Amino acid sequence: MTLENQLIKKTFYETLMEADENNPVRVLGEAFFAGHKDEEADISTIRFAQGEVYFHNKDYEAAIFKWENVHNHLAPWAKKNIADCYYELGQLSTAEEIYKSIDTDNSVLQSEVALQLFSLYIDQSRLEEADQVIKKAVSFNPDYPNVTDIARSFFEKHKDWKSAIELAVNEAVRTESPHWFDILKTYADKGLTKIFEPHYFSKCLVVLYGVDQARFEQMVQALWNGYKNERSYFSWLREFNRLFFNLDANRDRPWTELPALYEETYFELIDGKYLIKELEEIIPDILTNWLKIADDSYALFASAAILAWSEKFPSSISPEVVNDAENLIFRSRNETDGLEYSLTLFDSIVKWAEAQHVDPCHRFRWIIRELVDFQTHHLLVAGASGNGKSAFINSVLGENILTAPTSSVIVFKGDEETEIRKISDEALTTLSFHEFQEAVDRRMNKDCDDAIVEFSLPSPILQENRLVLIDTPGFSDCNEGEALKYLHLADSLLFVLNANDPFTEKEQEILMRIRKHAPNLPIHFLLHKIDEIYDEHEAASVIEDTRSRVRAYFPQAKVLVYSSRLRSRKQQNELAEFLKNLNRQIAEDDRIEKILIFIRKLIKYLLDKREEIENNLTDSIKWNEEMAAKLSGAIHQLTDLKEEKTRMITRMFHKILEEIRADLSENIPKILRGTSDMIQEDSDFRKIHLELNDEMNRRVYAYVNDRVLSKLYRSLQEWILTANDELNHCQLFLDEISDGFNALYGEERLKLNCDFKVLDDWRRDADRMTSGVQMEKVNIFLRRTPYQILLKSAGRLFGAFQQNNALLYNKYKQFVESQDYLDVTESIVNKLLLQFELFEKSLERDISIFFRNPFAVLNQTVEETKKEINKKEEELEKMRANPEAYRDPLTLFEVKLRQYEWIAVSAKGVFQV
Repeated sequence: MTLENQLIKKTFYETLMEADENNPVRVLGEAFFAGHKDEEADISTIRFAQGEVYFHNKDYEAAIFKWENVHNHLAPWAKKNIADCYYELGQLSTAEEIYKSIDTDNSVLQSEVALQLFSLYIDQSRLEEADQVIKKAVSFNPDYPNVTDIARSFFEKHKDWKSAIELAVNEAVRTESPHWFDILKTYADKGLTKIFEPHYFSKCLVVLYGVDQARFEQMVQALWNGYKNERSYFSWLREFNRLFFNLDANRDRPWTELPALYEETYFELIDGKYLIKELEEIIPDILTNWLKIADDSYALFASAAILAWSEKFPSSISPEVVNDAENLIFRSRNETDGLEYSLTLFDSIVKWAEAQHVDPCHRFRWIIRELVDFQTHHLLVAGASGNGKSAFINSVLGENILTAPTSSVIVFKGDEETEIRKISDEALTTLSFHEFQEAVDRRMNKDCDDAIVEFSLPSPILQENRLVLIDTPGFSDCNEGEALKYLHLADSLLFVLNANDPFTEKEQEILMRIRKHAPNLPIHFLLHKIDEIYDEHEAASVIEDTRSRVRAYFPQAKVLVYSSRLRSRKQQNELAEFLKNLNRQIAEDDRIEKILIFIRKLIKYLLDKREEIENNLTDSIKWNEEMAAKLSGAIHQLTDLKEEKTRMITRMFHKILEEIRADLSENIPKILRGTSDMIQEDSDFRKIHLELNDEMNRRVYAYVNDRVLSKLYRSLQEWILTANDELNHCQLFLDEISDGFNALYGEERLKLNCDFKVLDDWRRDADRMTSGVQMEKVNIFLRRTPYQILLKSAGRLFGAFQQNNALLYNKYKQFVESQDYLDVTESIVNKLLLQFELFEKSLERDISIFFRNPFAVLNQTVEETKKEINKKEEELEKMRANPEAYRDPLTLFEVKLRQYEWIAVSAKGVFQV
């Protein structure tokens, strides 16, 4: 046992005892006594040993006393032991103070003091001080026994993962011990290492690579997965790939984890979630390192990925790496399930398109479903227009289905029930037979449609031979586009020739274009309308000559002779044998190649769709702006119309009232003056003023009710008729406006119906106001003018004397006939016309109500149009501000597609760029 261990365990006293001694108190006491007599004896050493014995016997006071009197080289240890005594006595503050006061260069003592302080702080739950002191102990003397294990346990217990990881990294680098690398890996497996920037682990990985490659792979995988989906993931990819590039890794060493990790990461990165600018610096390094360690299981994918990426992004990968990939791809073992990878890619693109709210791609989905049906042969029937292609198909199907040249691709399938579906990019639509004929008749559809028409029907020949017939528009139609577009859907092509002029130069040109588009497509020929050649020798000569000329271009082609009208048994047997043998020609590799071709078409379609969407948004904004301007113009027109009709109708009504007012103002005074005829010389002049007042009221009332109101009623009815005509003209004008707008909208969107209930209200009010008036009695002759007072007084005074009647008669008569009655007339007229004037004031409001709905509809449509404009502008701005968000995923899908194409090429062993 070393001296440091004895001092740590407080067993130094054993060095002062003989082997057979077992009473250290007595032995040390005797030695201490003897030492007092010997001036040269080292009494401090004996005291130190006595303190240890007292400590073990828990006599801490005696131990402290002994150690306080140690003054030799053991004094620092004695001081530490004194602190231990106070620690045992529970006097922790004193113990801490003494521990901190120890000044020594002895590394063991320093470590022991640190560990004791650590324990003291733990007991006091002073975790921050405990953390500091244990880190200091590790930093000062990491080799001290158990110090790193104690530190690790402390960090883990208190979930101080940063400190725990730092400890593991430092110790792994320092000791190169697998133990510490394994500890670090457990942290990485739990995802704890992601709190550090990736470069923190670079040195550790370099060291581990030199120590243990297997552990290196496991560590990289753990760190890689920890950073995945984190902000620092790309930083990790950059850092690690730079590090790994500079290591001497190669395919000669066995790699078990990293190749698969590289493959998984590569496919995740190009799955459409990231922009190219985020990947352009990372992918080349990933591919370079992947190829560097790819064994036979991964060399094909790695080399194909490099070739695909370098084609799309030239100069991004070094020429040496590209050359290595070119050499490796044709030497790699190809056991890839190309179908599964291709379908997975297709599904990824479709899901991405759905997330972008693009068309649901029904047409492409249908095509892929057809291509994965390896039990069914797709025979495309083509030919120049007029060669009898439709007649042949009708003959095979046994029904007269195709009655006119077609504008669409039609796929005939055998099934139990008849069903017709139109498959476009946007929708799947079931058609009736009549709708089918309208949809495919080229005479009714000048422009060819991208949609495919699937015609399922009971057909023994199709069902027995597991055959699908594909009919395309004739090659003279639609610039051959539709006929060529679906060549890759076919497993073979049957080209219909006209026996009257077979295999013409034009047909040869068509066939060369077909071969250019689909060089591997088997082509066969049908010599049709042979029945139109009546001479058998001539017919035989035509057949032989046609076969000879066909073989010069297509040596493997079969030439069938057929007549849709004369169906001989031999003809039927030859056709049946031909169709039966077709199904033997389906090869999975060919179908996979076709799937890849349509995936490329899908990517192009989606790229074009982006431009189409942008153009549609631009056109929609422009169109809606024009509509908003037209709607605003219509509102201004309607405002002018309303104001014009308001002025006209109110002016007409006002004119009627003015005429009535003039009539009343003229005739009422006459009526009042006319009451003088009731004044007689024998009248009772004491009451004549009362009688005159009553008569005046009676005559005015009779005049108003008998003559004025009837005249007013007729005038109002004429006014209502005129107003009705004017408002009807307004409605007709609004109907024209709404028809014009609805024609532009393509739907019945605007209904500018006016409120004709206003006229009903006017009729009712006119009847009510002219059906009779209840006039209050007016004080016409009972007014208190001086002259009237004088007359009435005179009447009362002199009326009793007969001889005064003549005088009173003349005076009364003169007075009644000479008055102008202007104020009385004005009062009567105002009262009589009050309700009509109120009605006149309400006309403007009523006319506004009449036009209220058209205004509301137009204003609402303007608001909706402006909202639509704003919405479209926001969408367009978003698209233009970040075009790469749409374009880049499609570019990456294209890279992945090109990778699969390289894999397919390698399977054939033919170099193709």
